[in-house]
Amino acid sequence: MAAKPDTGPAANRPTVWLNCAVSLDGRLAFAGGLRARLSSPEDLERVQRLRADVDGTVVGVGTVILDDPSLRVHWELLHRPPGPAPYRIVVDGSGRTPEHARVLDGSAPTIVATTTRSRRSFPPQVRTIVAGADRVDLPQLFSELRRLGLRRLLVEGGAAVLASVVREGLFDRWTVYYAPVAIGGSTAPPLLAGPESHGFEGAVPVALAGVERMGEGFVATYLPRPSRRT
Repeated sequence: MAAKPDTGPAANRPTVWLNCAVSLDGRLAFAGGLRARLSSPEDLERVQRLRADVDGTVVGVGTVILDDPSLRVHWELLHRPPGPAPYRIVVDGSGRTPEHARVLDGSAPTIVATTTRSRRSFPPQVRTIVAGADRVDLPQLFSELRRLGLRRLLVEGGAAVLASVVREGLFDRWTVYYAPVAIGGSTAPPLLAGPESHGFEGAVPVALAGVERMGEGFVATYLPRPSRRT
């Protein structure tokens, strides 16, 4: 059973647990971002346990546009009575969340994190947090979420949000499910988007904390560690 995502939060932000599923060659989806259902049934249940034990689940607007996730906890997979619904949190700096996206349906508390440049309005049941001018300032957002009482966050993607959280050192634990499939190509999105690393000074080191067989694939758990210098 996965540990609860509570690894000692920093004073100014919640505990942040990253989680994603990738192919063996580190792709989140098929060519052009076409959704790939990479998680095994066992991993899907693991993810639901993670969602059930956090105060909020974070995704980027690109994931909402491409996949239209509900981000709800599927309690039926956990074989236990429903508990409190965690917040659904969308990082959307320019107001691109589709009007009929499931995250806006009012079935669970929802936050859209946006910027001062966005002129988009959202349904009254959706809380809006403005953090940043051009793109969402994640440290500011996480600080505001902590102020609102959210102590544990699960970040599920996509590649741009994962990259920002990793490169800014805003995570406490990172689990990756590796599916037994290789995707390849040049347009299938990688695990992390964003700037290129031209040496160890631009890379983000992590420490392997464990590996667990999960159905036909496996889950690797990583923890942050100090930057490596060359």
